[in-house]
Amino acid sequence: QVQLVESGGGLVQPGGSLRLSCAASGSGFRFNAMGWYRQAPGKQRELVATISSGRSTNYADSVKGRFTISRDNAKNTVYLQMNSLKPEDTGVYYCNSRTPWDYEYWGQGTQVTVSS
Repeated sequence: QVQLVESGGGLVQPGGSLRLSCAASGSGFRFNAMGWYRQAPGKQRELVATISSGRSTNYADSVKGRFTISRDNAKNTVYLQMNSLKPEDTGVYYCNSRTPWDYEYWGQGTQVTVSS
C-alpha cells in the first residue's frame, strides 16, 4: 500500500514560481514511475509531467520549458518545480504513483491558483 501526500500549493501571481512536493509512504518507491496531473474547474484531469524509475521525464506541451519534475529516492519524494506560472496553470495538482505492475495510487491533491 502506498500513500501519497502533496504539499506546496498556494496562490501565486502570474510569472511566479511554486514547488510542489509529494511524499510517499510504503515500500518500493524507487521502482515506481511518478507523475503530476492537474484538474482545472470543469475540465478533465490531465497529465502535467512524469518521471520513470530510471529518471526519464515526460512533459505536457503546455508546461515544457517552465516545469521540472524530479525525484529523491532517499526521501521517497517527487517534486514539481513550476516557474513562469500562468493563470491557465490554475487547478488541483495530484501526485500519481504507478507500480511496475501498472497499479496506480493517487494523492488527495493540492490547490494551485495563479492570479493577480
